[in-house]
Amino acid sequence: MAITKKRLYAGLISALLALAPAAPAVALDLSNVAFVQTAAETTSIPVGHLEFCNSHPAECRANDRVVPATVLTDANWQQLVSVNAFYNQNVVPVTDQDLYRVAEFWTYPNGYGDCEDFALAKRRDLINSGWHPSTLMIAVVKEANGNGHAVLLARTDRGDLVLDNQDGAIRLWSETPYKFIKRQSQANAGQWVDMIDDRVLVVAAAN
Repeated sequence: MAITKKRLYAGLISALLALAPAAPAVALDLSNVAFVQTAAETTSIPVGHLEFCNSHPAECRANDRVVPATVLTDANWQQLVSVNAFYNQNVVPVTDQDLYRVAEFWTYPNGYGDCEDFALAKRRDLINSGWHPSTLMIAVVKEANGNGHAVLLARTDRGDLVLDNQDGAIRLWSETPYKFIKRQSQANAGQWVDMIDDRVLVVAAAN
């Protein structure tokens, strides 16, 4: 099983690195379909994240600068894979209602956690590994059944990659079954922006 996963990850990184030729950062085209487009103005912050920011203000402030995207390498790809796999394998998914008896509560998991808790922990660990905070953003999405969900977006020069506790594979945002609603601002981790997702998702095509 481990060998199969390694082959899958190796194949994905090869595909991602082949998406575009090597180029200077100034030539990065963020209007490319590999990146989720966003509205210019800020939008409402999720209530759970607002409460998290009140208790963790240092994690919800303006960034020292905005890094347009992290240059994806074999080394930092392995960081994504390792962090994503660690939390997906070691945290038991439990709703906030079952765990804390409230509808929404964002915090770091301690063996148990909701989707946003996974995203918070993955973001923290990747920042501690050297990723710039402006390239790691929690995003709120909708599942095919209309339920809300949270994932971590890693903005790389090969596109916006999704770290998801419901899917062990790291995928481009456009290859996920979600409708992307809003995410943290690259400029300020305590602010959010609407995402422009005008894809037509054909979920029932395989039935």
